[in-house]
Amino acid sequence: MKILKNWDNKTWLSSNSYINLFNNFLLKKKKLNKKARLLDIGCGRGKIFGVLSRKFNLINKPIGIDTVVHKDVDIGIDFRNEDVFKFLKTNQIKFDLIMIKQTLHFFNKDKRSKLIKTCKNNLSKNGVLIIFSLNTLNNEIPCFKLMKQKLNRGLERDFKMIKSTCKILKNYKIDKFKFKVSITKNKYIQMLKQRYISCLVNLNKDQISKGIKEIKDTYNNKMIFDDVLICIKYKN
Repeated sequence: MKILKNWDNKTWLSSNSYINLFNNFLLKKKKLNKKARLLDIGCGRGKIFGVLSRKFNLINKPIGIDTVVHKDVDIGIDFRNEDVFKFLKTNQIKFDLIMIKQTLHFFNKDKRSKLIKTCKNNLSKNGVLIIFSLNTLNNEIPCFKLMKQKLNRGLERDFKMIKSTCKILKNYKIDKFKFKVSITKNKYIQMLKQRYISCLVNLNKDQISKGIKEIKDTYNNKMIFDDVLICIKYKN
């Protein structure tokens, strides 16, 4: 699969309202103080943990790992463009919070299992591993026909992924994070052009253009829907 570059590039996922609500949700799962050590696997531009870094005036910058190097990575994180397994193998730090947000599905089954087990071993006492994935049932993300087909296939895989993840973790809790999205159709079309979600990455320009026409014909100028994530929490 081609690299996903724009999931947090001027989308609702990078908005202050989303990040603040998301971090409030995180802080209910794990209390933090200025000594906390944080790791974000698949961090994108690192805005979520960057805000937490400033909020708590963290002594140690959160570490963010991603395969894509962006020019506008948040200065509040210690960004690493490296293989996550190589990093974790040599890492000497025990983390209080490790987050894998909408990233686990990019790994095959064996590597997912290895990643989860390795993350558990890199947690501090009472440290928390939190994994987020798109809600697999009744997903409300606006789609054109081909996009919906690809999204549904991905969500079917994610459903199995979540089940296998829970088997590995054993002692876990499941919750859901919900954000009410309100966006103009024109803004959403720009996001489609940027291929903001993984089910769009491999579509060609003609497929995207045809899909955009479907969106124009189907949706109102103001698009309102719930963006829902499944949250799996494991405490060491």
